[in-house]
Amino acid sequence: MFKKRSNYTLFAILAVMAMLFAACSPKATATPTTAPVATSEGTTATEMTTGFSVGVVLPTKDEPRWIQDETRFKDAFKAAGFDVQILFSQGNSAVEKANVESLISQGVKVIVICPQDATAAAAAAQEARDAGVKVISYDRLIRETPAVDYYVTFDSVSVGEAQGNYLIEKATGTGNPLYLYAGAASDNNAFLFFQGAWNVLQPKIADGTFVIKNSSEAVALQAKPTLTRDEMGKIIGQVTTDWKFDVAKNLAEANLTAASAADKGNVFILAPNDGTARSIADTFAADKAVTSYVITGQDAEEASIQYIIDGKQSMTVLKDVRTLVADAITAAVAYLNGKTPDATTTYNNGVIDVPAKPSAVVTVDKSNVKAAVIDSGYWPAADFTGLQ
Repeated sequence: MFKKRSNYTLFAILAVMAMLFAACSPKATATPTTAPVATSEGTTATEMTTGFSVGVVLPTKDEPRWIQDETRFKDAFKAAGFDVQILFSQGNSAVEKANVESLISQGVKVIVICPQDATAAAAAAQEARDAGVKVISYDRLIRETPAVDYYVTFDSVSVGEAQGNYLIEKATGTGNPLYLYAGAASDNNAFLFFQGAWNVLQPKIADGTFVIKNSSEAVALQAKPTLTRDEMGKIIGQVTTDWKFDVAKNLAEANLTAASAADKGNVFILAPNDGTARSIADTFAADKAVTSYVITGQDAEEASIQYIIDGKQSMTVLKDVRTLVADAITAAVAYLNGKTPDATTTYNNGVIDVPAKPSAVVTVDKSNVKAAVIDSGYWPAADFTGLQ
């Protein structure tokens, strides 16, 4: 189990970065020296002579995770004494590209992008590179381009491994029905999450502990401990939720309609994230032939923490956004100071090996939800009912 950084740790990091940057930058004067730039609230603020200029592009406002990230970015940059413009692409790669172009036209020096579509974002990243802007790929890796300078991420493979291991820990005997679900095929992280889950689940599928019930492609490949990207793509194509609640619900309903009574009973469900987990869990809970279910998730969304407390969702993987945001700011400040962010590994995006320093993740279930999520300050206790 990994220890999480506390709010105090984050504030300390930001304070140090603010002082470091102040020491390395020319002093601001009382008179602005550059043109106004738009802030995340849609108003205008004047960039002072610190030269700090960062834009953030997030994929959508329609998922709790990205609203949470927006708030964290605003708070963290404010605590560090800097303004930031945060734009949303609303699930549209063309809007994402226009957002990047807007930031470039404002003279930003660093753009943090969480791509809506990992491959489609390559064109926007190249425009930024051509304009001399550093590109930090945030949470999701921008693929098929050399125009990515750094990748801020959690250890996505370990997320999938944590999910798979949890299912294994809760299983007894053999022949346990296993339902597989995945994220969007356009998101590189969906492959990494699935890769991690397959790493640990495949041996237990091979020995009969689990029996796959909703993917003929997975059944055809179940003897392979390691899958190629194309092979994973075939499975994900059958079990993708596209990260959408309604798609997850409809797919789960279709799977249960096609399943026999013998395919139900005590079931095990690999759900890719919290939003889809809640939709899938509700669907399985409504099927009278499902005696019980163990279901995974990730992101520690407030709604899913309540589901865990209530026994409706089994676990989630906490990826502390405070840590990820702090890592993004650290990388941005390093580039603005003419330095290179620390890296401990690389991720291949199909063209280059992108430097990265992935952060650790934490498995959370009912046994440690209070310590991991409430006592750590990630979410306030007042937001939940039924806490022990």
